[in-house]
Amino acid sequence: MRNLPRAIIQVLRSFELLFSERVWHWANILLIGAILAPGKRTVTAALRVMGLSDEAQFQNYHRVLNRAVWSPYAASRILLRLLVDNFVPLDAPIVLGLDDHIERRRGAKIKAKGIYRDPVRSSRSFFVKTSGLRWLSRMLLAPIPWAKRVWALPFLTVLAPSERYHQERGTCHKQLTDWARQMITQVRQWLPERVLVVVADRSYAAIELLSACQGLPLPVTLITRPRLDAALYDPAPPPTGRRGRPRVKGARQPTLADRLSDPATTWQDTTVRWYGGTTRTVRLASATAVWYHSGLPPVRIRWVLVTDPDGTFEPQALLSTNLEATPTAIVAWFVQRWQLEVTFEEARAHLGIETQRQWSDLAILRTTPVLLGLFSLVTLFTHHLLQGQAMPVRQAAWYTKGLPTFSDTLAFVRHQLWPASISWMSPEEADMVIIPKSFLTRLTDALAYAA
Repeated sequence: MRNLPRAIIQVLRSFELLFSERVWHWANILLIGAILAPGKRTVTAALRVMGLSDEAQFQNYHRVLNRAVWSPYAASRILLRLLVDNFVPLDAPIVLGLDDHIERRRGAKIKAKGIYRDPVRSSRSFFVKTSGLRWLSRMLLAPIPWAKRVWALPFLTVLAPSERYHQERGTCHKQLTDWARQMITQVRQWLPERVLVVVADRSYAAIELLSACQGLPLPVTLITRPRLDAALYDPAPPPTGRRGRPRVKGARQPTLADRLSDPATTWQDTTVRWYGGTTRTVRLASATAVWYHSGLPPVRIRWVLVTDPDGTFEPQALLSTNLEATPTAIVAWFVQRWQLEVTFEEARAHLGIETQRQWSDLAILRTTPVLLGLFSLVTLFTHHLLQGQAMPVRQAAWYTKGLPTFSDTLAFVRHQLWPASISWMSPEEADMVIIPKSFLTRLTDALAYAA
């Protein structure tokens, strides 16, 4: 570790106390190897790229994942704090994305796998099933100064096993909304002093989850997409003093679908931040209501209807548990959620998600969260290495690239790590070969951008 750039050492030092001295040394080799290795992100691939193909005690590196004592949750807390300190101003709300991801995996020894709808290969009219593991990931949605756009930075990822997994063990199955509630509560405990905003898709538009976010001692704002036919009501009238259970809701309001076609609905044309970092003029309608379903607690929400004056996209509905949030802010926060899909795709393309081959339960629980967290670590490394300077972007005569992407970020970090890894692992007496500098530059560039 002593040969690494100082900026990278400063970031890694924050995690050192989670490991023993021996495990910390092995973990650093695996970490640098996972960044440098192209293709599959297996332990052996990391050892090969670090020049340790002849390491007789290779099992020690496997034990970092399947046996060593260290806490991924403690690492998640440290990573979140680093991300917030570097990318979120003190007076700004912390916007977090929440989404699930299917990791396609097969194998008889992988106990937690299930059969799920493949979100990548499926469409509205075409359903594709896949065998794999379902992960629920929390990501920080923050503007990256040198990228000049919002990125989704993973910091906490948990395994949500299939229903069959729990049935075979005689335990109660936890829905995605149950996992989401626990994760939101955990982050609220980690950041008790900050304003938290969570954006999620329609899968998390559940009254129980919304009520849990509102019921925290320091409430968390949850923004998601409700059903257009959700039962909305006026607030409950004040108590009348009569006997009996007090009312929990008032008169029934029109559904959101009815408001879309109602000529009396008040619309306002507003310019909002849109997908791809652009701005767009949309038509908004908003009000407050009580969302209620029999047997569940009533939840006060602010709903927002979004339509396009030009009719290029279908009308959408959003809701927020924060009644004071403006419709423009709700739309701007929710639009950032698309960056979660970008991060999952970048992690598959450049960090080897779905290429690992562990079958140990503990190794499975650790490997995918670490690889997703590697996305955020590489971003932090780059931020500290640049020190306010512009990010170099790969250019060509036939391709002009304006803003850096994660592939440029990963290549930049690899350029800094290759010299350190060579000097770190080179024997004292090594054969030297003289090669032209131009060839070395091309070779390093090809390795840095290898997927």
